[in-house]
Amino acid sequence: MVAALVILLVLLAVAWLLRPSAEEFAWFLRLRRPDWLTFEQLIPLIWLFIYLCFYAAALLTWTATASWGLMVGFLGLLLLVQSYTLLICRTRRLASGTGIGLAGWLWGVALAVVVAARVPLAALLLVPYLLWSPVGTLVTWQMQRLNR
Repeated sequence: MVAALVILLVLLAVAWLLRPSAEEFAWFLRLRRPDWLTFEQLIPLIWLFIYLCFYAAALLTWTATASWGLMVGFLGLLLLVQSYTLLICRTRRLASGTGIGLAGWLWGVALAVVVAARVPLAALLLVPYLLWSPVGTLVTWQMQRLNR
């Protein structure tokens, strides 16, 4: 029970501390998007699902292994993922997102491989992020061309 609470509090704290200001995010929302991005209103729900998967994966991993090293791996992934929008909004450069998006995906793949050897279900819970992250990076890359 304590682990579940600590993991949840860390996830919420990182999400809160690494969020853009309302003004910074408003700039991001004013940018043009690709025409094919017809499901943008679902993106917050997709991210909520991904964060729930992160939480469950970290909790399962801790319960099965009590490995601080793996928890640091999950924290690193969370920091990269949460930094994506913050970095774009703070720098006002979409190119910043492409690099951190790739770094987050690579970190996620490495973490999934390491976790899969010990807690296969936890690794499966990282798959939604691994599938969604390239879509987000593609959208950001295409937004760069639309918002020069």
